Amino acid sequence: MRYLILMLALFSSAVRAEDTRTFNPADYPAGVQKALRYANEECTSQDGGEVSFAPDTVRRIDLTGDGRDDYIVDFGETKCGDRETTYCGTGGCVIKILATLPDGNLREVFDGYVLRYKIMPPPTKRGAARSIRFDLHGSFCGGFGPQACVKQKTITATPFAFKQP
Repeated sequence: MRYLILMLALFSSAVRAEDTRTFNPADYPAGVQKALRYANEECTSQDGGEVSFAPDTVRRIDLTGDGRDDYIVDFGETKCGDRETTYCGTGGCVIKILATLPDGNLREVFDGYVLRYKIMPPPTKRGAARSIRFDLHGSFCGGFGPQACVKQKTITATPFAFKQP
């Protein structure tokens, strides 16, 4: 019984510790900070108050296969004051993908609304770019609303966008 109580206490401590993680934009390069400013600008334009970012707003991962960190900025859980849906709508939530260039600067290669995304397993060829599967609003596939619309894109330093037909 003591063992069970100890395990529950350790588990609840770990959960509380994770909940206290804070997001600090200064922890990221200037290009990511610029992408994060979008949230502040959007919130200000709606007289929404202070922006609060979720701890996992920015994901650091090599997408282009060049060995440098690239970034996915996901505003899905970003709040504008007490509003939780400023950065989301029926088409999903805003995400931005930034690729790191050889000179160390960042280039925004994607900025759009997605319902969900999944980074596909790394290719077997070393140094190859990774693909992301995007679940989009049905209108991007000629449908409407919740109809399934899946697009897959290999991430490079070349900007891309999904267009509605």
